[in-house]
Amino acid sequence: MSEVLNVEELFGSKVFTLGKMKERLPRSVYKEVKCVMDKGGELPLATADVVAKAMKDWAVENGATHYTHWFQPLTGITAEKHDAFVTHPDDEGHMLMEFSGKELIKGEPDASSFPSGGLRATFEARGYTAWDMTSPAFLKEDATGVILCIPTAFCSYKGEALDKKTPLLRSMEAISAQALRIVRLFGNKEATKVVASVGPEQEYFLVDREKYLQRTDLIFAGRTLFGAAAPKGQELEDHYFGTIRERIGAYMKDLNIELWKLGVTAKTQHNEVAPAQHELAPIYETANIAVDHNQLVMETMKKVAGRHGLACLLHEKPFAGVNGSGKHNNWSLGTDNGVNMLDPGDTPNENIQFLLVLACILKAVDTHAELLRQSASDVGNDHRLGANEAPPAIISVFLGEQLEDVVKQLVETGEAARCLDGGKLQTGVSTLPDLDKDATDRNRTSPFAFTGNKFEFRMVGSSDSIASPNTALNAIVAEAFCEAADELEKAEDFDIAVHDLIKKYMTEHQRIIFNGDGYSEEWVEEAERRGLPNIKSMIEAAGTLTTDKTVKLFEKFGIFTKVELESREEIIYETYAKTINIEALTMVAMAGRQYIPAVIKYSKSLADSVIALKEAGADASVQVELLNAVSAKLAAAKDALTRLEKAVAEAGTVDNAKEQAFFYKDTVRVVMDELRAPIDELEMIVDKEMWPVPSYADLTFEV
Repeated sequence: MSEVLNVEELFGSKVFTLGKMKERLPRSVYKEVKCVMDKGGELPLATADVVAKAMKDWAVENGATHYTHWFQPLTGITAEKHDAFVTHPDDEGHMLMEFSGKELIKGEPDASSFPSGGLRATFEARGYTAWDMTSPAFLKEDATGVILCIPTAFCSYKGEALDKKTPLLRSMEAISAQALRIVRLFGNKEATKVVASVGPEQEYFLVDREKYLQRTDLIFAGRTLFGAAAPKGQELEDHYFGTIRERIGAYMKDLNIELWKLGVTAKTQHNEVAPAQHELAPIYETANIAVDHNQLVMETMKKVAGRHGLACLLHEKPFAGVNGSGKHNNWSLGTDNGVNMLDPGDTPNENIQFLLVLACILKAVDTHAELLRQSASDVGNDHRLGANEAPPAIISVFLGEQLEDVVKQLVETGEAARCLDGGKLQTGVSTLPDLDKDATDRNRTSPFAFTGNKFEFRMVGSSDSIASPNTALNAIVAEAFCEAADELEKAEDFDIAVHDLIKKYMTEHQRIIFNGDGYSEEWVEEAERRGLPNIKSMIEAAGTLTTDKTVKLFEKFGIFTKVELESREEIIYETYAKTINIEALTMVAMAGRQYIPAVIKYSKSLADSVIALKEAGADASVQVELLNAVSAKLAAAKDALTRLEKAVAEAGTVDNAKEQAFFYKDTVRVVMDELRAPIDELEMIVDKEMWPVPSYADLTFEV
């Protein structure tokens, strides 16, 4: 009989929660800490010392020997440097375990070797980490022992943000300030802040670890650079929500336990569309905590997979020909006195505050569609967006029938007199209840879809940090709220002014609304007629960061400086070039050392068979035909390999980061595809026993 889990006791057991603070801190200190967390400000060093001691005592009681300032540099993953709690022994040789408020509040990791886009020269090493009090400290346990992890922001010696968290926190303050102006206009005087909440659904693949280790491409690139399609893929749609296999179920169980200990609200698990693909979804949390927790989810997924002899693949497109993985970023806004600003209520046509918020969001998304597209860009996502498995690269907003009808009424007549009702779903079975239907269906092809009381930004890639998309969302909506509040706060007649403003925004930005099939060619043509941008790749989107419009937006709210934005554009070009370079070199190695030698070996066996058959006077026509076909494809592969080696060498001579990135996109990747094609064809011919790596079928069906 399996062990009974007490989830309530387990949850948050490795987190220094507010509850633990309240238990361990003097009442006055706890109140001071809570006040700073809620309202901002700095803790006096004496107070920080008390907090640090309590945090250290709790960590040591749970087996910790070290602490780290856990931060999120511009690599997109996390970083940590471990320091022991030990101090210099006393006169009697006793080791003391200490941790000061100064050590809690500020750290100093080396800032020279992280991506900085020119913000830091190699010789400029100093960087600072600053404690994010609003995200709780937690314990990580692995082969290095138990480590107290303190979530922090990471900045340079000159104050520039070198991480993903600092701009996110700035954007959260910006949208809170501007959203408060909106709710104040509607009489809410009790709210003191508005919180952006996020619930990121995480898709991932699981494959057998032994087979994973036989694939150099999976090890170095995170995706298969070669591979013929399996006889069966996702055509029957039988994997989606299907029965979870025992091995995968055991993995999911352990994953949940580890995440619950870390305070991650892992709630939903299921099989996804593609073979070997799965999904985990949490409950909503404050945006910065959601970002931290999503990083922990990805790290924990990989760690737990190893315990089960599995490898977790987070790349957006690990296998060609089947669905890739995304990370649906569910985003909402709520006041600290319990008002969801995106809740339309039963009669959204009469909910003026909701209609104003909706109008502002439509304005924000339409005005900054390029920036929103850029925020969901990464190298792997280029393989996924617009491929009939993920939203298209064209930003549009899905509202559903009910809200689209309300918008249409407001635009055409200035009044929304009616509201469509969901009605009842009659099952036609006497023993089944009739169900209340939602007022609208959902649309899986929409990049930015309203789903009842939130917006689902569906473009984000599975391996990417959700910090950048939420920073962009917060910023663009803050700007729209600000402009609306500027106008309404000075209005002589608020009711008339807000009515006119809602109609104005919805009329001017209705082109962004699209409820149809985002996969259709007709939509691509229609979007072009509407003037909506269609940015097809990561590096084509990068320049959006430094347009006058974007710089003005971010500088207005102190989220990014122009220099910080320029650095991030540079990092995008560098990251793209480095990633494609690694993939190309991996293909060169696999083709030259594995595939071509294996095919030569198979060709020799065919040639030997031809000779033997002819000497015996038998018909060798089949073997000759196969040998000719294999030889032709082998020659094509060798030719493409030579051209890829030359293309990679030429790419290395391009000095300008942007030009180099585009060379990799327009030249190197084209030759990579040309090398893959004949080798994938050969996989379908060559004796499986001679093929040097596990096939797609081996990887996705034998788990």
